[in-house]
Amino acid sequence: MISTRGRYALRVFIDLAEHNENEYIPMKKIAQRQEISLKYLERIMPVLVKEKLVDTLPGKGGGYKLNRKPEEYIVGEILQKTEGDLAPVACLGCDAKECTRLEICKTYPMWKEYYEMTLDYFNSITIADLLKNA
Repeated sequence: MISTRGRYALRVFIDLAEHNENEYIPMKKIAQRQEISLKYLERIMPVLVKEKLVDTLPGKGGGYKLNRKPEEYIVGEILQKTEGDLAPVACLGCDAKECTRLEICKTYPMWKEYYEMTLDYFNSITIADLLKNA
């Protein structure tokens, strides 16, 4: 399940893309337009900056802006950077230890295929695609 963190991050990217005039946008404006708590955004935005998904300019007149074109932002990348891992079960997670039941697990192939379909789907959508859907 995608948490509010991932969903809100996508809304931030859409907002930044819709208002992309090569100027920094204050977090407060994004929060107001997207009806997201400023406190919650204060937890999301540093992650996006740390992952180099957006640029920031601190202080008065500062804010956030995209550092790529909307068509270069892949939804799967954004969700993985904000959610951590999209694996439906622990044994498929990034930090998963080798499962002792892997050889006999009847459900592993199903989970693996589901995970791959999820990643393929999210990796096929860009922020530009989401803007077209609006």
